[in-house]
Amino acid sequence: MKGLRSFLVLIVVAAALGGYLYYDSKQEPGGPEKKQEKVFPDLKPDKIDDVTVKSAAGEKTSVHKQGSDWRITQPTPFEADSAEISGITSNLASLEVQRVIDEQAADLKQYGLDPAHIEVSFKSGGKDHTLLLGQKTPTGGDVYARLPDKPRVFLVSSYLEATFNKSTFDLRDKTILKVDRDKIDRLDIESPDRTLSFAKKGADWRITAPADARADFSAIEAILGRLNSTPMKAIVKPDVSDAKDLKEYGLDKPAATVRVGAGSSQAGLSIGKSAGEGLVYAKDLSRPMVFTVESALADELKKPADDFRIKDLFDARAFNTTRLEMVRQGQTYTFEKGKDAWKQVSPAAKAADTAKVEALLTALTNARVTSFEARPPAMDSPELTVSIKFEDGQKQEKVTFAKKGADTFAQREGDAIAGKIDTATFDGIIKALDALK
Repeated sequence: MKGLRSFLVLIVVAAALGGYLYYDSKQEPGGPEKKQEKVFPDLKPDKIDDVTVKSAAGEKTSVHKQGSDWRITQPTPFEADSAEISGITSNLASLEVQRVIDEQAADLKQYGLDPAHIEVSFKSGGKDHTLLLGQKTPTGGDVYARLPDKPRVFLVSSYLEATFNKSTFDLRDKTILKVDRDKIDRLDIESPDRTLSFAKKGADWRITAPADARADFSAIEAILGRLNSTPMKAIVKPDVSDAKDLKEYGLDKPAATVRVGAGSSQAGLSIGKSAGEGLVYAKDLSRPMVFTVESALADELKKPADDFRIKDLFDARAFNTTRLEMVRQGQTYTFEKGKDAWKQVSPAAKAADTAKVEALLTALTNARVTSFEARPPAMDSPELTVSIKFEDGQKQEKVTFAKKGADTFAQREGDAIAGKIDTATFDGIIKALDALK
C-alpha cells in the first residue's frame, strides 16, 4: 500500500507540472489558430523617427533618424549602427502579445516591471510610445511586458530581450575604417620589416612595391573584406592626445599599419600590441579613440609578401588556349587549334596529336610558383620560353623557364619577380613536349 500511495503522489505531481507547462506554453491543440494581437497596431518601422533605449544596466541611449541613416544624439553624438536600430524598429512594428497575464495588475514587482528592467521609447507620426519589459517567465520562454499608460501585463517572446537590451556601444557605428569599399583602388600595408603596396588596374590588383608583379585578387579582397566587416569590440580610450598614450597601447610603433585609398580620399588603421583574449589595440588614423579588434585582422596584415602574389604561372587553361609557341635550345615549336583538332605549324606543318597537346597544356597551366625572389642570373639563359594565346586569341601571356643548379625558376613577361617552381614539374613539361616531336 505504501508503494501504491507513493506512485499516486508522483502521478498527481506530474499532472500538476504538465498542466503548468501546458498553460505557460500557450498551446491549444485542436483549436483554430488565433491571430496574435499587435502591441503597437498599424506601426510601420520606416515611420519611426526617434528611439530611446534604457538597458537593463541603466544606460540610456537616444538615436534620431536623419534621412535614411541614424545618429546617436545622447549621451554623445555619434553615427549609429543602422542594422542594430533596424532590428529594434522592425521588432517594435511586428511585436505581438503572446498571452495576457493580468488585465488589472496591482503588483508589478512580481513581474520585474516596477521598475522595468528595459525601456524602449520611440516616436512615430508625432506620437510618443513606450514599451516596458520585465523579467522572464519561470520557463524562460517569454518576457513580462506592459505599456506605461495601461495596467495590463502581457507576455512577449523572450528573444526580444536581447533585441531591445542594448548599450550605447551596441547602438553606435563600430566600423573601424570609413571608406567606400567599391571605390578602393589603392592599398598599402606597412610593418616594421616591410612595406607592401597594391594598385587596382581595371578589375585586377597588382603589386607596385617592393616590386611590380601580379597580385592575388582573392588575397587583396580578403584584406578589404576584413577591414570592411571587422567591428570594434570595445572602446578603450575615447581620446588619445599624446605619444605617452600611444605607447601604452603599442601604437607609437605599430605592429602594422594599413592605408586604403579611393580616388583622392584615404583612410588608415594602426594595429598595436595584444589586448589579451584574442584582441589587439587599434586606432583609426583620422580619429582620436583607441579601440580593440579581433587579432585575426592583425594576422592578415602581417602575412608575408608571397601570400599576396599569384602562384599560377598562367591564367590560360587547356580548354581555352588557341595557340601555343615554345622555344627550346634554339628550336621553335608552334601549335594552333583548328575547328576540331590541334595542328603543328612549326618546325614542320603537320597534324598534331590533340590528346598530347592538351597534356602539354595541362602540365604548363598547372605549374605553380613555390616561392618568389629577385630575378636570378639564370633567367638570362632560359631553358624554355612559352607563349600562349587564349580566349580566341584576345589574351596572350609569356613565361620564361631557367635552371640554376638543381633549382628551376620561372618568370612571367612584365613581372619584375621570378618564382621558383618544383623541378619535377618542369621535367614533366619537357617530357610532354618531347612526346609531341
